[in-house]
This record gives sequence, C-alpha cells and structure tokens, in this order.
Amino acid sequence: MTDEVTPTHIRKQDHLRINLEEDVASGLTTGLEKIHLPHQALPELNLADVDLSTTFLGKSLQAPILISSMTGGTSDAARINEHLAVAAQEHGIAMGLGSQRAALEEPDLADTFKVRSFAPDILLFANLGAVQLNYGYGPDECALAVDMVDADALVLHLNPLQEALQPGGNTEFKDLASKIESVCRAVTVPVLVKEVGWGISTDTARLLIECGVAGIDVAGAGGTSWSQVEMHRSSSPEQALTASLFRSWGLPTAIAVRDLAQTFPDVPLIGSGGLRNGVHLAKVLALGADLGGFAGPMLKAAASSTDAVSSVIQRICRELRISMFAAGCCDIATLNSLPARMTA
Repeated sequence: MTDEVTPTHIRKQDHLRINLEEDVASGLTTGLEKIHLPHQALPELNLADVDLSTTFLGKSLQAPILISSMTGGTSDAARINEHLAVAAQEHGIAMGLGSQRAALEEPDLADTFKVRSFAPDILLFANLGAVQLNYGYGPDECALAVDMVDADALVLHLNPLQEALQPGGNTEFKDLASKIESVCRAVTVPVLVKEVGWGISTDTARLLIECGVAGIDVAGAGGTSWSQVEMHRSSSPEQALTASLFRSWGLPTAIAVRDLAQTFPDVPLIGSGGLRNGVHLAKVLALGADLGGFAGPMLKAAASSTDAVSSVIQRICRELRISMFAAGCCDIATLNSLPARMTA
C-alpha cells in the first residue's frame, strides 16, 4: 500500500517488514574501512582494566552505545521496543524511539512507544520528524511526544530525500530552521537533530547549532538506505526506478563524523549509519563521536527476543574493549583523542 492516503501506522508496518525482509543496504560504504587506529604492540594496560563507561547529556552510560531510533506505532513495533528497552536497561546504554507522529495522530498507538516501565534508568530519546513543524506541529506537540514516553531528550529527524521519494511525502522544508529554533527554546529537554541515513554536512550542522540544538546524530550513508525501502514499497515501476537511483546517495558516516567533530569539537556528536560491530564503534569514537548508534543489528535481534539484543550488545562491547586495548586506550576519553588515520 503506497498511495498518498496510506495511514501512518500502515506505512510503519511496511517499513518494519521491508527492513527485516529485503535488501535495503546503501550502495555506499560507511568509509570506516578506510579508518585505521594505531596498533600498540605494548599497550601497557590490562584488557580487564579498559573502561567503557561515559556520559552523554549529563547521564551516565555503561558503554557509548545508542540503540538508534527505529520503530513504533504497530503491535510488532511494541514488542520490538520492549525487547530493545529491557536490553538497554540491562546494559546501561541509550535508546531512541521511532517517530511518534503515529501516536500523536492515533493516541491508541501511544503504548507501542512507552518503554520507560521496562527501562527506568536509561537515556531515552523521543522522536518526531522535523518537517512536521511545517505541517501544523509546534512546541506543544514536541512536548507531548516527550511527555508521552518520559524521555530525557527529543530527537527531530531530517529526511528530505525519503519524503521526496515517498508518494504523498511531506516535502515543504522551507523556513524549517526557524521552527526548529522555536522548539529548542520552548521544550524543557535537550533537542538533538539526526538524519535517517544520508548524513549531515558541516553547513547543515552550523545552521542547526545556530538554532540551538544540543547535539547532532550524523546518521551517515553506508547502512540502511531509505531510498531502497521506498523502492520496495512502491507499486509504481516509475517511482521504484526513481528511488533506486539514490541507492548510492549521501555522505558516508566516517566523513560526516570527522568533518563535524573537527569543525564543532564542543557539540555532542553521535556517529551512526552502517555501524555493525565494536571495531566500527571504536573508529567513530576515535573520529570524535561521543556515542555510536546501531540500528540494523539491533532491529533484527529485537525481532527475535530480548536475549538476542543483549547478545548483540555484549558482542559490540567485547569488540570495542579489544579495539581499545589493542590501541592502548584505557578509557573513552583516550579513544576520543586517538589520532585516527584515513586512507585514500
């Protein structure tokens, strides 16, 4: 079902199914394969002493991991979010929720996002599409999204390409910055902005920082391509062809993280987009990110069970710990200051 009157919750069901069943990988790589951390043959520390703990937005985390915003608004999504939240609580990491527009439009769907009872202590991000601020939403709706889930912060996501490829998509992005600024001033929690898989450039980051955002999630290219998702959703061969042309669009994650960290070193930064393991995480942290966001690996695990999500988190932490050990880094601050090298 892909026409312009498709209800939001039906679209979310389509997105969830396609992400789990179809090939939606970007035609680009993250660029992380070109990042090399200095190997220390004599690290002068014990593996067991490597400390993964960190803080983000003033909240303590046991590891610099974010379960990226993914889903909500359907019964399957409710089960997935519960599995993600329980595992996030167990391992002391952060979690983002999928866009809550569906729950604002249909209040009966709110429970599919409400995970605080499963994860009372985690850093939790509410989520709305920034473009909705040009379609009748404002600070009040943003506050409702935060209150609905007892979130610690609000993420506004930017997805102009996806909206352009989506039949009936919301494509009025003009004068959006001033409305983001109004939200930043009005809501009582920090406001972050993220892309959905095509990256955030330094020019866009500068504009967002001027608007007052508290942090940026680059969500770069190299992981899930939402143009591919929309291609699989389309019932029109012409629309599917158009969507397929953008499979290799975007700013790779490694470049986006490097550029933003170098240009805005004091702005909280999340590196996401195609991260699959703890080595990837070590590399984005060495490039200057404060957290690494994981979507695809977590979604596939969460479709199974909480234990499966927990196993993914444990694996990523183990891989990160070994990466830090081999690079001679005793803690995250040391890793952040590591001289990562990017090859051509």
